[in-house]
Amino acid sequence: MVGLVTGVVAGLATVTPASGFVGPASGVLLGACGSLVCFMAVELVKHRFKIDDSLDVFAVHGVGGILGTLLVSVLASAKLGGAGYGAGMTMARQIGVQALGVAAVCAWSAIASLVLVLVCRGAVGLRVGDDDLEEGLDMASHGERAYTI
Repeated sequence: MVGLVTGVVAGLATVTPASGFVGPASGVLLGACGSLVCFMAVELVKHRFKIDDSLDVFAVHGVGGILGTLLVSVLASAKLGGAGYGAGMTMARQIGVQALGVAAVCAWSAIASLVLVLVCRGAVGLRVGDDDLEEGLDMASHGERAYTI
């Protein structure tokens, strides 16, 4: 069930940058592509790179948003049922603009994330100790158990 819901969210995250610019069939295509690509991204991030990405935020929202932002360049074409391009804009130029936007956002996000990680690591640390993890964070952090099972 979690996988199903994650796939739906991935499809929505992918179609969001294109909403208002693509036709219904292109929206379905974007959602399907987003679900597939984000599934592969989740597998890559979690299992290959062993990165603890809570709720698969980067793999679903980040990768889906990037994919949707790049694909809107093609799918916004009036020939494909989209809204078309602005005056003087071609598909190739639009792809360049979208790619530049993606690169700028990725650079900004990487730098801002690095700064936040360094500040958090200096202030409170990034992970709890092994003993606290084994005991349970409710007891270690709050001195009580949330559930008695």
